Amino acid sequence: MLFRELGLCNSLCETVEQLGYTEPTPIQSKAIPLVLSGKDLLAAAQTGTGKTAAFSLPIINQMLKEPIAVSSEKKVRCLVLVPTRELAQQVFEAVVSFSKETSLRCVAVYGGTSIKAQRDALKLGCDIVVATPGRLLDHHHCGHISLKHVEHFVLDEADRMLDMGFKPDIQRVLRHLKPQRQTLLFSATFTPQIKELAYKLLNEPEEVEASEQNSTAATVKEMLYPVDKQKKAALLAYLIGSRNWQQVLVFTRTKEGSDKLAKELKLDGIKAVSINGDKSQGARTKALEDFKTGQVRALIATDVAARGLDIPQLDQVVNFDLPFKAEDYVHRIGRTGRAGREGLAVSLMSHDQEYLLTPIENLLDRRLPQEWLAGFEPSPTPVNDKPDQPRQRKGRNRDKQKLKAKLKIHAGRGKKKS
Repeated sequence: MLFRELGLCNSLCETVEQLGYTEPTPIQSKAIPLVLSGKDLLAAAQTGTGKTAAFSLPIINQMLKEPIAVSSEKKVRCLVLVPTRELAQQVFEAVVSFSKETSLRCVAVYGGTSIKAQRDALKLGCDIVVATPGRLLDHHHCGHISLKHVEHFVLDEADRMLDMGFKPDIQRVLRHLKPQRQTLLFSATFTPQIKELAYKLLNEPEEVEASEQNSTAATVKEMLYPVDKQKKAALLAYLIGSRNWQQVLVFTRTKEGSDKLAKELKLDGIKAVSINGDKSQGARTKALEDFKTGQVRALIATDVAARGLDIPQLDQVVNFDLPFKAEDYVHRIGRTGRAGREGLAVSLMSHDQEYLLTPIENLLDRRLPQEWLAGFEPSPTPVNDKPDQPRQRKGRNRDKQKLKAKLKIHAGRGKKKS
């Protein structure tokens, strides 16, 4: 099947061909005709399956059929809501490239960059806005943007939105949208929470899936290496060096862990950089560019920082720490093995994280292949290797102790002296 067979106008098909695309991906071939028909859509698609084109191309096509002159009245016709800054920039660049031969204007608004520059861009008028929830609401509160004319609303990576606690912000945005609109919801998985959200947002939606839920690409080879916790960094350095990995994305559990690992790899002579929520947007953008251009071999990231990263032709992904949520394992290793290319997903499992393996294997409905590497075999009796647990709120035990002390004092005051 060709893009010209999906119902897109000739000018858009020519633009797509100029960009080097010939045949649509499964999600594009399923979603584009439905979006062109004006129907609401609930779509399951992993990152890297071409979902941005699946919603942006048909929306641009519809907007070209009924053009409205860009005005200074802040009339936005299409709103794309995404969870992270990186994904906002990625989607924005894709929309700009698809609409380059049209008069449509697109603006990206997200945190970590100048709100004044975004305000000035919005004042010039735009047709499409790609935004993260918080910054969008800031602009709306300040009167920089009006959402009452939005005809097409896209909620991208909805599962990540919910994981990151954006549901209240999504609901605030919805209050400013008109009911007569086309709504498209894209998610990597159809969890009960996603289904609940979808049927509150969508009107008799069509459902499409690009791949089997909670499955990994057949082109990705997986391997799990049991290893002592204190030897993990050395094992990772050994794998990168001995196997000549030139580009590897490494996932850690915490921000502190990502920074520490990057420093340890540098001591081993491996160029590495970390990205996490504590880094500025400029630092994160530079780190990603250095990684893409080969100036850095290892990009160490937390799950939150890595969401929305678009790294083409990524050959290796490493789980330095197993994720707390089994679904995140699928998301992580989905960064490699894209577009039919072969990829490798390696997981390093220390004794304290063994309990996290069972939920992953239950989700996948299969066992992960394991292998012991000579020199890095795990000790039969790990010392001081307690299972990791999600971080709890600081001071909880201390507050309980203070409360007990106060109750004891009050109880003593009520006693009569003999």
